[in-house]
Formats: sequence, structure tokens, C-alpha cells
Amino acid sequence: MPPRASDQSGRPSRSAAHRPVQVLIVVLATLAGMLPWTGTAQAHGTIINPASRAYQCWKTWGNQHTNPAMQQQDPMCWQAFQANPDTMWNWMSALRDGLAGQFQARTPDGQLCSNGLTRNDSLNQLGAWKQTTVSRNLTVQLYDQASHGADYFRVYVSKQGFNPATQRLGWGNLDFITQTGKYAPAQNISFNISTSGYTGHHILFVIWQASHQDQTYMWCSDVNFA
Repeated sequence: MPPRASDQSGRPSRSAAHRPVQVLIVVLATLAGMLPWTGTAQAHGTIINPASRAYQCWKTWGNQHTNPAMQQQDPMCWQAFQANPDTMWNWMSALRDGLAGQFQARTPDGQLCSNGLTRNDSLNQLGAWKQTTVSRNLTVQLYDQASHGADYFRVYVSKQGFNPATQRLGWGNLDFITQTGKYAPAQNISFNISTSGYTGHHILFVIWQASHQDQTYMWCSDVNFA
């Protein structure tokens, strides 16, 4: 082993003394670069009840995403993890900037559940997505890590007779339910909606227009109207 550099007093030189710290910094930076990035600009939220598709998959399988049982027990989450695990790890970041309220014009039919994001196309796939049982009057809950607040939420339900297991969701498949008012910044936002005439498996489709800038989120939550 080569001797450590030293100054004239016999003590290790300043550069040699600092070398272990410099090495540690490099190692930590390298490890940080290997982790999924969810910086402040991407740390937002989703509908957690009734759970959006990505959130439901993350909540159910995030700690056991390599469990082979997922393929049989929850095939839609399995295909989503196979397609792009980041869709679930970053369930809070399904956003698009600068839509200026042109949701329908700039989001093609069949891409509503992914908010038009190619990386999240697994959320548009057809099959037996897990459902949350709800009543005609239900509470919708948003969790927002960054507490941006909302200019409004727009809420839709897929039409009676539409089959989410065999049909991709398009704008013509939706009934408009309500648009909320403005919400102040908070991590947890809840609002009530009332529906009628729905039974069985439907998609609850929610648009969140965040307040801090022109950022739009769109989600599909699979529900069973009991």
C-alpha cells in the first residue's frame, strides 16, 4: 500500500485528509442516481379513494411487485408492472402542462386513463381492473404531496352499458357529473358527488386542474355501483 501524503510536520496533508470524504460524496451521488427520481416538480398526487388504477396497483403490489401471484390474482396490475413499473412508482406524477382547458381536443379517445401519456399506456388496457364498491352518493379523496390546491375538479362516470373490460374509454362514453369550485392548498382534499342510474362496473373519470400553474391530471378509477 503506498504511504499517505503528508506535510512537513509529518501529519497527513489537507488533500489526503479530505480524500475519504470526497470518495463518500461520489459514492452517495452514484447511489442517488440509481434511485427512481420523484423530485419536487413531479411530486403531486392522485385520487386515492376510489383508487386510481396506478395507485391501486402500487398500494396492493408495490411491496411485492415481483410476486408471481400477481399475474393470476391481479392481471391488469401485472401487465402494468411488466409494461413500465415507473407508472406505479410515480403514481403522483401523471401530469401534462399547458393544456389551457383543452382536455378533449388534446386527449385522444382511448388515452384518457393514461392522461395521454405514452409511458402510462398500460392504464388504458382492457381487462378486469380491480374495483372499489361505491354507492350512488360517494366521497372522492385526493392526496396531493405538494399541496398545490385545485382550480377545480371535473368528474365524469362512464355511461350505463359501457363495458370497461372490453372497450377503451372515449369522451363519448362519459356522462358529466359535476365541476367543483376552487380548493386551497392542502395535502388532503375531499368532495362529495351524487349520481343516479348506475349499476355494476363503471369508470369514475376525474380531471384535476392544479392551482399553482397550468397542470392537468386525469385518472380512471374502477368502481362498482352497488
